[in-house]
Amino acid sequence: MELQAILGNLLSPMILAFLLGIVATLLKSDLKFPEELYLSLTIYLLIAIGLKGGYKLSLVPFAEVYKPLGFALILGSLIPVWSFVILRYLGNFDVPNAAAIAAHYGSVSAATFSATLAFLDAHQTAYEGYMPGLLAVLEVPAILVAIFLAKLLDKSGKTGSLSEVMRELLTGKSTVLLVGCLAIGLLAGKSGWEQVAPFFDTPFRGILMLFLMEAGLVTGRRLKDLKRVGVFLIGFGILMPFLHALLGLVVAKWSGLSMGGAMIFAVLMASASYIAAPAACRVALPQASPTYYLTASLAVTFPFNIIVGLPIYYELAEWFYRAS
Repeated sequence: MELQAILGNLLSPMILAFLLGIVATLLKSDLKFPEELYLSLTIYLLIAIGLKGGYKLSLVPFAEVYKPLGFALILGSLIPVWSFVILRYLGNFDVPNAAAIAAHYGSVSAATFSATLAFLDAHQTAYEGYMPGLLAVLEVPAILVAIFLAKLLDKSGKTGSLSEVMRELLTGKSTVLLVGCLAIGLLAGKSGWEQVAPFFDTPFRGILMLFLMEAGLVTGRRLKDLKRVGVFLIGFGILMPFLHALLGLVVAKWSGLSMGGAMIFAVLMASASYIAAPAACRVALPQASPTYYLTASLAVTFPFNIIVGLPIYYELAEWFYRAS
């Protein structure tokens, strides 16, 4: 069943666009997106996710939200800890590189989240509308935890100050747009959402398709670095997201989420940041190599999640909710 689901996912326009981007890069095509367009697509997706999530959040009482939110914050803070330990003592990475990679795997990917929403909509599976709220709160804690571990254990004194990192995180476009638009959607409510829905709801999947094509181009350029990161990091980039997704499904069930919501929760636990975390690591961990953390998150985990992971997580969520 999983193989059939994976093949079905491969034929979705979003995934085909992502694969086209990879193929175009491998063929050395001159296809490329202007930097301004890529930035515009990113801004659109973050605004759309934030606004709709804020509107949906305005419809539910806090009593329905606090459990998933609390569990998300706990897991988001713990994942970078055990990821750091595995990378440091099993992968033999030095402290800065182990911390930088752990920061990426504890944080979340808005692009993977967007692809998950499109996947669930295509399967006509309902989910809690406030899930973008979890996306917004999960971006920052893991990065701070990983950087704190680096400051605690790295004796070189080259780690950037936490104040600089906090400024980078809190003023970065992903945080400002997600949190800010979540607040706008929450305050504007249903009537406010209906005013902008024709632009931020209906075209969402088309814009996502363009974004994933550009992500495919970027991923294709990173594939050449796979030889440099080694077998361990490639295995880490596949196995750890899968295990985090399984843990996320169990915790989501405990917190009372629906099957669709549990899948989104699992994907949040499984995803790896490649927008907020790289920016923070450049400031806080300048001695860490982008070849490791960017290649792992962008060339291994991101394609694994959107091509193979989504249908597998969906099948597992269905099985788990039927069984329980």
